Amino acid sequence: MSEPRKEAEKAKYSPDALDRRIIAHLRADGRASLSKLADALDVARGTVQNRLDRLLETGTLLGFTARVREDYEMDAVHAVMMIEVVGKSTTQVIRKLRGLPEVHALHTTNGKWDLVANIRASGLAEFDRVLREVRMIDGVSNSETSLLLSSV
Repeated sequence: MSEPRKEAEKAKYSPDALDRRIIAHLRADGRASLSKLADALDVARGTVQNRLDRLLETGTLLGFTARVREDYEMDAVHAVMMIEVVGKSTTQVIRKLRGLPEVHALHTTNGKWDLVANIRASGLAEFDRVLREVRMIDGVSNSETSLLLSSV
């Protein structure tokens, strides 16, 4: 399939109720087996496999992750970074940001800032490196970062 056609398919795909139920189960248990998901959803194992393949292929489901206790990364640096993008380079900037493992979530927004990134780094030196990398991305014109000090 050609690249433009793949992109068009991704844009057209809209998850249905079963897809949303699969995603909800995976949010609760990202390691759930196909059989466990099929039993929980009362569908065939092959149906779950086909749906997962489509969710991954269309980019609806980006992958699977492990959840850890909040105190697991006691020395980790958590921050919120607001990012201003030049012109029509938002898609390119998003692609680059998604490639940084320290960017745990990325959101578009309105107002002065175009994007908001949730950043987690193992320490201040790594955090400093991530800030430099983000600011060096072509299309990033300005940013403002706030460290998250404690949860209340």
